[in-house]
Amino acid sequence: MTKELKCHKGIGDKVQGIALVADDNFSARYDLDRKKGVFSRPTHKLCGESYHDKILVLNTSKGGVASAWMLHEMKSRNICPKAILFNTANTILAQGAALANLTMCDRFADGDVTTLIKTGDEVIVDPENGVVTVLNG
Repeated sequence: MTKELKCHKGIGDKVQGIALVADDNFSARYDLDRKKGVFSRPTHKLCGESYHDKILVLNTSKGGVASAWMLHEMKSRNICPKAILFNTANTILAQGAALANLTMCDRFADGDVTTLIKTGDEVIVDPENGVVTVLNG
């Protein structure tokens, strides 16, 4: 069974992948080991999990201008998520996603995206149309 989730129009290309979900926030600078491709902050709910080629589903973005170039650096080394979905994202992270050509969406009409999608769900993110499809949801 599939379900469609409406969100604000996002950034980037349409992508499909496996979700990695936590009701935690996201900082590209402080939460990740960008060389190994894993969450590294010990207090983060995804600590030890690989984010490479995943559709990350998180509460909100944190951080300043360094987040933008860190997303770009991750993308240039091909150790990055396929997409990031947030309940809310700040403008700095949106700029970083645009700079990195990384797919990102936020503001879901159906509620808290960290409860609407589960880790392991296969997801299609269509930012141009503001739709996220959960294929096995």
